[in-house]
Amino acid sequence: MDAITKLVEKGYNRIAEDYYSLRNLSKFNNELEEFVSLLPENAHILDVGCGAGIPTAKFLIEKGIKVTGIDLSDTMLNLAGKNVPSAEFIKMDMNELNFNEKTFDGIVSVYALFHVPKENHFEIFKKFFEVLKPGGILMINNGVSESEGTSRFFGVPMFWSNFGPKTTLNLVKEAGFSIISEAVLERGGEYQYWIFGKKLES
Repeated sequence: MDAITKLVEKGYNRIAEDYYSLRNLSKFNNELEEFVSLLPENAHILDVGCGAGIPTAKFLIEKGIKVTGIDLSDTMLNLAGKNVPSAEFIKMDMNELNFNEKTFDGIVSVYALFHVPKENHFEIFKKFFEVLKPGGILMINNGVSESEGTSRFFGVPMFWSNFGPKTTLNLVKEAGFSIISEAVLERGGEYQYWIFGKKLES
């Protein structure tokens, strides 16, 4: 585990309770509804950077969707297990995604990619493509401007790294995805770049 990964893991272990008590947990329900509408019956999805399981895993489980969530933070994963006991949660780094090809009907990764060095994003997108079934749906968000560095976040050091929207979009396309929609959206007073993609039937 490299220094950046350790910093992110340590940070979220320390702030998990405060983070979820102070965040607006319903601000992207519309995007989750759209994601659900694109999935097949009896879907199994991967939540990458699942945090404490709220809102994403909880929302999807309540829609009858099977959820596997991964995260770096033991504290977040412990909370997720309590908050969404019918989902499966695994400690795993998205840089080292360890699932078989064509496992999932959908992947959602929100408020997570920007904690990974941007030079790794393309390899992550390619791995997302591999572990999705043909027809699988991708929903991600990322920052709106290119940057990289560390700042204080809920009182702890936190790492951030983004490409701008144009580069992120091109990388998702190069990884093999067909784009359903993409836009910069304001949710809860914050702006992120959102992409819905699809792995076309092969």
